[in-house]
Amino acid sequence: MSGADQPRRSTGNKIVRFAIVGLANTAIDLASFFLLLKLQMPPLPANIAAWFIAVTFSFVANGFWSFERNQAIRLRDAFLRFASLGGLISLGVSSLSIALFAGIAGVWPAKIGGVVVAAVLNFLAARWSIEGRLLK
Repeated sequence: MSGADQPRRSTGNKIVRFAIVGLANTAIDLASFFLLLKLQMPPLPANIAAWFIAVTFSFVANGFWSFERNQAIRLRDAFLRFASLGGLISLGVSSLSIALFAGIAGVWPAKIGGVVVAAVLNFLAARWSIEGRLLK
């Protein structure tokens, strides 16, 4: 959260923090996916459920640690932006990757490939969702 008395973080600092949260988020996503598969959930529904668990953690961590949340954006609206963009980017890319490549490369390589492809786009999406800006 940003206050008038706190200095703004540099973009580099935000990228480092976002990457740390992203590593934790990825671990949560993969662990959830693994557990759900072990519970006999099919891969695509397991991917959706694991994503939702991870995106909730990611929003909280990024909103309160990586970025300076724009207080003019209601928390609910910021979460909806974050989750919607996350759904389009992370969930869309990882599900598409699983659908297209699981039969060829296996479920895990397809899942990890989707996670890697979505990482850069997610930084811009998170920054816009939480701070209300894209490039500055």
